[in-house]
Amino acid sequence: MSWPIIIIIVLVGLALVALEIVALPGGICGIFGGIMVAVGIWQTYTSHGATAGNITLICSIVVGILMLVLLMKSGTWKRFSLKEESDSKVNQIDSTIKIGDCGTTLSRLAPAGKAQIGNDIVEVHSDGPFIDENKPIEVIEIQGYKIIVRPKL
Repeated sequence: MSWPIIIIIVLVGLALVALEIVALPGGICGIFGGIMVAVGIWQTYTSHGATAGNITLICSIVVGILMLVLLMKSGTWKRFSLKEESDSKVNQIDSTIKIGDCGTTLSRLAPAGKAQIGNDIVEVHSDGPFIDENKPIEVIEIQGYKIIVRPKL
């Protein structure tokens, strides 16, 4: 295999690995990038000998590290990161919800979902079976912030 093709394979592989780290989590880009770098280095060893293979391996490592350092210092990854804050909160169970209180499901409990108990809309968990929407429920247990319900008989 010729040098230009090997260089292109290794550089594209390194770019895919960098893209995986900075922008596309999930593994596919990183796996293909790693495979491309490995194939490029392997082809250098088989086509041009051990010395050329060692030089390609060392250059790939150095270029990869430099590329990652430059990407992290440039702040490129900040453009892809989430800047908003989550304002959702855990159920705030105060003395208004007690064992034995009744309510209605607002979504399907499979096994967790939303329900209205009194004037409060809270996340609840079924004690076993799935419970469909708009069904009457009864609070049977409160474990910290977790409300356990069952279908009202």
